[in-house]
Amino acid sequence: MFDQARNQLFTFRDLLRFAVSRFNEAGIFCGHGSASIYDEAAYLILHTLHLPPDNLEPFLDGHLTENEKEQVLNIIKRRISKRIPAAYLTNEAWLGDFSFYVDERVIVPRSPIAELLQENFIPWIEDSYTIHTALDLCTGSGCLAILLAHAFTNAKISAADISNKALEVANRNVLNYHLGHRIDLIQSDFFTELTGHRYDLIVSNPPYVNTKSMSTLPKEYLHEPHNALAGGEDGLDAIRIILHKAGDYLQEQGLLIVEIGHNRYALEKAFPWVLFTWLETSERDNDIFLLKRDQLPK
Repeated sequence: MFDQARNQLFTFRDLLRFAVSRFNEAGIFCGHGSASIYDEAAYLILHTLHLPPDNLEPFLDGHLTENEKEQVLNIIKRRISKRIPAAYLTNEAWLGDFSFYVDERVIVPRSPIAELLQENFIPWIEDSYTIHTALDLCTGSGCLAILLAHAFTNAKISAADISNKALEVANRNVLNYHLGHRIDLIQSDFFTELTGHRYDLIVSNPPYVNTKSMSTLPKEYLHEPHNALAGGEDGLDAIRIILHKAGDYLQEQGLLIVEIGHNRYALEKAFPWVLFTWLETSERDNDIFLLKRDQLPK
């Protein structure tokens, strides 16, 4: 089929149709940034041809050179045969207008916390200049730390992760955004290396996939670091640590904001006395909770 494509497909439009057909036929899973198979196919082709990612129409009827066609067909084939997420094929992931370098040392950035950061967590934080210190716990690629630095321009940011390999990726992104003077990267098993720090704001996208769900994840997720996804039997192992320890690292009026995936029921069952505030985004309303310091479990 790919040999026929080399001989019979000529334009961007031809290859886009071919990619969508093959992706649908193969049943690939688009859970790492693309809203649909069409969007993912268009993105991969645009990126491979070094074209702007948000302007497809002018190029649809353009003819590809033989070398360009070979590159596009190769990335389509790799996406299907190895189930590699598009972000790893391109070494690029987007959160809003922000682009980040990624590879298989980190999970692909997709946290809905990014959307809330576009509004600086209003109304929970009325004045962004009151945030002087913030922590991104389980930072991975450093994406949320970088968004924190842009949202709270008066703040010094700590970005902590247990994985040195993840911090290598985070460092690359921090340097790409020229934020080395504002973001400190710290290897830490949750809070273990943060003694003495106090933060106005802590955000975290920790591992939260429960054991049952880990066993049924689409193949694309198997390329991501296991310890960045797996949250134990009920998905709450990391979240329990955060809830019990965060109070020691927050300022008196500090806020904790944590993404927990589909674990709201399990969390409220485990902590029935805690008054969680659930934050809404454009797509979800049960994935992120907010707690003030005095609401945390003692």
